[in-house]
Amino acid sequence: MTTIAVLGAGVMASALTNPALDNGHEVRLVGTHLDDHIIDSLQATRVHPVLGVALRDELIPYHFAEADHVFDDAEVVMVGVNSFGIDWMGEQLRRRLRPGQKVLVITKGIHADADGTLTILPRVLQRAVGDIADAVTWSAIVGPCIAGELAVRRDSCVVFNGEDQASLDFLAGLYRTDYYHVWTSTDFVGHEVGAATKNVYAFGAGFAAGLLAARGESDGPNRMYNYSAALFAQGSREIHQFIALLGGDPRTADGLGGVGDMFVTSMGGRNVRAGEFVGRGIPFSEVRNVHMAGITLEGVAAVRVIGAALERLTERGVVTPADFPLARYLYQIVEHDAPLDMPWETFFA
Repeated sequence: MTTIAVLGAGVMASALTNPALDNGHEVRLVGTHLDDHIIDSLQATRVHPVLGVALRDELIPYHFAEADHVFDDAEVVMVGVNSFGIDWMGEQLRRRLRPGQKVLVITKGIHADADGTLTILPRVLQRAVGDIADAVTWSAIVGPCIAGELAVRRDSCVVFNGEDQASLDFLAGLYRTDYYHVWTSTDFVGHEVGAATKNVYAFGAGFAAGLLAARGESDGPNRMYNYSAALFAQGSREIHQFIALLGGDPRTADGLGGVGDMFVTSMGGRNVRAGEFVGRGIPFSEVRNVHMAGITLEGVAAVRVIGAALERLTERGVVTPADFPLARYLYQIVEHDAPLDMPWETFFA
């Protein structure tokens, strides 16, 4: 039996307790200071209030205030806090990690320096935790896996990626079940870039539904699949380019951590809903401040980070003005309230 300590009680971190517990391991789920209502519910009823599913009785949930000792003897530390908590997350890991532990990151995101240099989130965390980073191993999970489906044990296929193959094999063995299917890869950069940038293009996946609704054609037979498929194809092309830009293997974009993940993310969710409002003709600033006020939009955040970085990288001559036309256009929508008028002629060059 392996002891796994999880930081963050969000939907994916909580759903991932299923395969580990089903395999007989000990899982300690530590909510952040924002997760008290989730931990209260889990301690009282075992029901996760967001997933709406009862988790296994063997799960040990902890409030953050009572969890100082929880990580000390854990062999695996899973990081499940969303990307907006990156600074806080780094501080907590710096205090709690112990040499020899295996860190498994499920948080997705990408960071841009002032000069536009892009860095995958696990690398940002490594820098944030300081010297202890070199005394642990770092791995991550990517792939098309909706937390609600995993919570009820529907088939899901994912990739555990990192730089240490032995750690990947060990971690995959902890989680692999007859419904949670795990592959491994040492293309750490490629998979993490694909998982982060696919959120950019998920925002555009809502445009077609919004355009149809604005025309009063949402119930008609012509669903604008042609429009959506072209955006998907251009998004796939740009994910390949982003992976190459950051030094990963562009072929990674063809698999679970690229187009597979982009497909499932494009099926729905908050970012797609935001795109639907834009398709209806609503300026994004109004979408953010009125229609979706207070709702976390990680895909839109990625558009902002990457769009601004592309401007810096273009100024430096790292990329050309013709590169990443869809990402650049989405940035104009999000940052400058550009109207929806797709620049088709700039795609597929």
